[in-house]
Amino acid sequence: MAGHRATRRRRPVLVAIIAMGGTLVAVAVVLAMVASSFVGGIARSFETQSDTIVDAFPDGKRPAATEDAQNILLIGSDSRSGSADPADNTPGGRSDTLMLAHLPADRKTVYLMSIMRDSWVEIPGHGEAKINAAYSWGGVSLTVQTVEQLLDVRIDHVAEIDFAGFKGMTDALGGVTVQSPKAFTAQGQHFSAGPNRLQGEAALAFVRARSPFADADHTRVRNQQAFMRGLVEGALSRGTITNPRRVQDFVSATSAYLSVDRELTFRAIVSLGWSLRHVRASDLTTFTIPTAGGGVSADGQSYVALNNLDVQELSSALRSDDVETWVTASSR
Repeated sequence: MAGHRATRRRRPVLVAIIAMGGTLVAVAVVLAMVASSFVGGIARSFETQSDTIVDAFPDGKRPAATEDAQNILLIGSDSRSGSADPADNTPGGRSDTLMLAHLPADRKTVYLMSIMRDSWVEIPGHGEAKINAAYSWGGVSLTVQTVEQLLDVRIDHVAEIDFAGFKGMTDALGGVTVQSPKAFTAQGQHFSAGPNRLQGEAALAFVRARSPFADADHTRVRNQQAFMRGLVEGALSRGTITNPRRVQDFVSATSAYLSVDRELTFRAIVSLGWSLRHVRASDLTTFTIPTAGGGVSADGQSYVALNNLDVQELSSALRSDDVETWVTASSR
């Protein structure tokens, strides 16, 4: 009987996801379960080290949930690490970045959308401003409210991770391989065009770099997406999922810098991860919210303009749980 069970053992759970922000932060919590006897230790690490966001969601009327699909907002910031990019003049030293993870009802893929931090949007109660101002003015709940209003979809869960967590996560996986579209240097780290094997400090520099690029945040979000793909590939590699110690180290390194909404408990993450057990790194689709060039506000701020028509079509695709059709059409 034991031999029969061993031959049918499935690849562990993806977990999933997180974060981004601060120049990404971005990251994601990718937690995976290797064996039932190991779950207890992982649960203790997650529950004792991660924080709960008390008021994660706004009061009042919110968009209806999409049946069986899940939308998870990933937020990242420099607030705890104090590691703001010297070239970044965002108030408070933050370089906030947002990502929306859409998990379709069939759980056959994961869609990860970057929202440019300088996107010019309507922030409830404050008027038009860059979207990252929502976090400064009203924390997580106002950020959630702003994204829900922008996309007209309900955010089911929210996770926030601090930049400093990137180093620990990367090192816990033994490094992460990313594909860089171009060579560049940032914070004393040099990156070649093509594949780069990154350790902690280099990973942090890679996802936060903005000033080396003529198009600034546009390349930065692409690098963040490349890092997320590398992170998922590393978490789902045989060297990770068959190594209980590495999984434990990864969860510990992530949880210490992670905050989640009240309902995103360890049990909920395991359930979510199990529903994604057949997803592989190749099933991760990344893209950026549709933009339409730049602009300058009345008070002199440079911002990223959104393509409102395309955003409306994306909103409809999210509500109808048919992002695949939208992504296919937009890539033509």
